[in-house]
Amino acid sequence: MKLDSKSLMLYAITERAWLKGKTVAKAVEEAILGGATFIQLREKNLSYEEFLKTAIEVKVITDKYNIPFIINDNVDIAVKVGADGVHIGQSDEEIKTAREKLGADKIIGLSAGTVEEAVQAEQNGADYIGVGAVFNTSTKLDAITVSFETLREICNTIKIPVIAIGGISKNNALQLAGTGIEGISVVSAIFAQSDIKTAATELLELAKQIIE
Repeated sequence: MKLDSKSLMLYAITERAWLKGKTVAKAVEEAILGGATFIQLREKNLSYEEFLKTAIEVKVITDKYNIPFIINDNVDIAVKVGADGVHIGQSDEEIKTAREKLGADKIIGLSAGTVEEAVQAEQNGADYIGVGAVFNTSTKLDAITVSFETLREICNTIKIPVIAIGGISKNNALQLAGTGIEGISVVSAIFAQSDIKTAATELLELAKQIIE
């Protein structure tokens, strides 16, 4: 699947810790029905077998609605389930190695916090960049906040799409208007909510205002 930048508008990253017994696949379906345009499966604490099982279940849902589906960090699982790609961090498996394993038609996203990191990722063949944390976030306690000025400079410097991540909610999302991003990436603003579908709907409307 070649990346359509429009699919990045509401980029949802899973977090099972908030689901109160609901399956990740069920939560993903509710998010998609609400308006999520892109799904990343993020599992930091599962065994390989459980991660693989969850990835297979989620892919059934994303295939049903024709939504791009990528795996966080684990290239091998992405290959095994036929995911649309991966998202890797600066300290994770190098992008060139990931590309060799995935093939030319898959999506590779990379995290960046500086203009230099974003430029390097583009040169190495990333398809999009996730920049953050743009607000304080409880999801990644070690995340360093990136200024709006840096976010804007990254968007103006590279040609591939940029999404903002980190602490984004319906209460602050509109502050990102005018930065040049192609989408917002959210975790708790969708998956920690009691009504996941409604939360996604509200965020999609805000994303449209930011990007259009």
